[in-house]
Amino acid sequence: MYRRRLFILMCALCCVAAVAQFRPTPVAKAAAGEVVQGTVVGIGGRMAGRTAPFKLNINRYTSPDDVTNLNSALRSGGQDALMNTLSKLDAGRIAIGNNIGVTANAIIATPTAEGGTKLTVLYQRNVSFYELRYGARSEDYRFGYAEIYLDRRGEGQGTLIPAAKVRLEGNNWVVEDFGEFPARLLGLRARGGVGVAR
Repeated sequence: MYRRRLFILMCALCCVAAVAQFRPTPVAKAAAGEVVQGTVVGIGGRMAGRTAPFKLNINRYTSPDDVTNLNSALRSGGQDALMNTLSKLDAGRIAIGNNIGVTANAIIATPTAEGGTKLTVLYQRNVSFYELRYGARSEDYRFGYAEIYLDRRGEGQGTLIPAAKVRLEGNNWVVEDFGEFPARLLGLRARGGVGVAR
């Protein structure tokens, strides 16, 4: 049986009243060309012990209105509605390994208490032909999720869940991964102004 690990996000992601936390601040105004790069380190499952390059290209940050729409979709229609709403967004590009990657549909930036930046990335992952053909359980885990913490110098680390479900529990988003420990994002370094104190 696959183990499930749950990650509870800050209620700001799912409470309409708390969306104000995402209103534009000096660290929440992204311009084309902002990039975060580092290394993905597998912790468990098929990725255990493996490493790969990680790259997040940021074209824009997801607006408070779009966050509200994502929350409303998840609350009213669950996974399908969330995916439908998310698929219409395009905030940048996320790549794991030496490939062009996939669209980073939502990139939400919030300041941290230490003066850095937290980036929450939610995206529509590629579901393989094998998963579709053979009805693998992983087909139900259609999202990718990353949580990145950068300090004032634009350096940091984070967590990556390559195959995830998202649901609401009370006032929280809960991110459930597909039976494996999340991968770590290490040696992250931003250029173009991401996470750098202004």
